Amino acid sequence: MRKREQLISTLQHIAVLLFGTFLLAFTYYHINFQNHLTEGGFVGLALLGKYVLGLPPALSILVLDIPVMVIALFLKGRKFLVNTLIATMAFSIFYALIERYSVIVIDLQHNLFIAALLSGLLTGFATGIVLRVGGASGGDDILSLLISRWTGIKLGTVFFLFDGIVLLLSLFYMPLRETLYTILAVSIAGQMITLTVSYGTKKTATNPVLPKGISPQPVKSKTVQVMQSAH
Repeated sequence: MRKREQLISTLQHIAVLLFGTFLLAFTYYHINFQNHLTEGGFVGLALLGKYVLGLPPALSILVLDIPVMVIALFLKGRKFLVNTLIATMAFSIFYALIERYSVIVIDLQHNLFIAALLSGLLTGFATGIVLRVGGASGGDDILSLLISRWTGIKLGTVFFLFDGIVLLLSLFYMPLRETLYTILAVSIAGQMITLTVSYGTKKTATNPVLPKGISPQPVKSKTVQVMQSAH
């Protein structure tokens, strides 16, 4: 009975990872790529490579992720790495299949505000649910988690700042109008990631709410600090 429960729990865990990565791949291709919106992080660099050099995003993402995966093995442990490998490989496979076989076209060129809104909500939610189950959808997610932990900055804010660097690079090939809407999309995604990861959990005064496998540092309340200083 216990083994059966463990098997069901593992299958549910994998199902969440696959759902999150499929939603990411679907959104990045049908919303971002088809409407000429780029994206931040490693995915944004991969899309940049596709636009400028014609490189397959699925391959580019794997090349960018591998060094960070090695670091994650030592810093986060095997379980986190396994979850991240599943999510990363699944995303690459889903994106490649969607790019090649999907016949769906979502044309929002005349309403980029809706495209940016959908992109932010869907990518933020998808990334958040992958993080909640103790994985990451890519190497940039791992870096954002570590920076959030070390600095105390909200996870969504770190994602937005990291994405902003890639968006600045995107100005070399992206029109200003699309770039501004992309900034809107990643800002919405950052807020959505924070909401999804922290939903249903208790917040602390200075530490961000982190997914499984990432233990926050203990934080003394202001009351305790004042009492200690009084002594």
